[in-house]
Amino acid sequence: MATARTPIPHETSGLAAPSAAQPVPGDSYVQSFARGLAVIRSFSAQSPRQTLSEVAGRAQLTRAGARRILLTLQTLGYVKSDGKLFELTPRILDLGFAYLSSLPLWNLAEPVMQELVGQIKESCSAAVLNGTDIVYVLRVPTHKIMSISLGVGSRLPAYCTSMGRMLLSALPPDAMMNVLQASDRTARTCFTVTDVDELAAKIAQVRNQGWSLVDQELEEGLVSMAAPITDRSGHTIAAINISGQANRTSAKVMQETMLPRLLAAAQSISSQLTIQRS
Repeated sequence: MATARTPIPHETSGLAAPSAAQPVPGDSYVQSFARGLAVIRSFSAQSPRQTLSEVAGRAQLTRAGARRILLTLQTLGYVKSDGKLFELTPRILDLGFAYLSSLPLWNLAEPVMQELVGQIKESCSAAVLNGTDIVYVLRVPTHKIMSISLGVGSRLPAYCTSMGRMLLSALPPDAMMNVLQASDRTARTCFTVTDVDELAAKIAQVRNQGWSLVDQELEEGLVSMAAPITDRSGHTIAAINISGQANRTSAKVMQETMLPRLLAAAQSISSQLTIQRS
């Protein structure tokens, strides 16, 4: 699992001439709303408090445009300021909670994940795919095993994470290749696979075997294994994983001793979800 690529990629502000890859303002695209989201996403763990100029730069807006959006967010209670620095308020969590509370999956998954953590004494997380990243939607930690902190909303690159490869394996081949090619495939450790064809082969293996294991590709010493959560049609809608330290539990031992329990937990969540929606 690993550090959140915490700086979440910013959307284009629309100040530049639209390209083929950029939405064109019109009846179906509200540019001012997109700019507001870009301002919200400019805040991160590395930049929790920012000046007006910093927000404008990260959101790719003019100072005047960023100021109008920040003052609007401040009026609505999503941002606060000491007169110089701006920061998000806890009310911003309402936006994410609306997503989490709209799906029964997370309420069903948490007790199953807690039971799994109690059995294996390793951390367990759930994530969904968003662009080239996975986004954490649920996490049941044990002790801290990573150099960075993860929580709901944290993002990690899909190409080098167990949940990411699990989720990518559920995509049509063309869509999967598009995600890999669009990813910033930086070698995070000496074990990280960055070649697109090699990644595609590993993801094909994940598709065939029904689970994923990533050994120290995201962070040295970190081993992670993931399984799919499926809906009543058998489509993968999320993934759960367990993570541990290689010096305590090797990839081989994790696969031999923990994989059956991980698969059983994923199946339990999927089955409950099917019953819930019947």
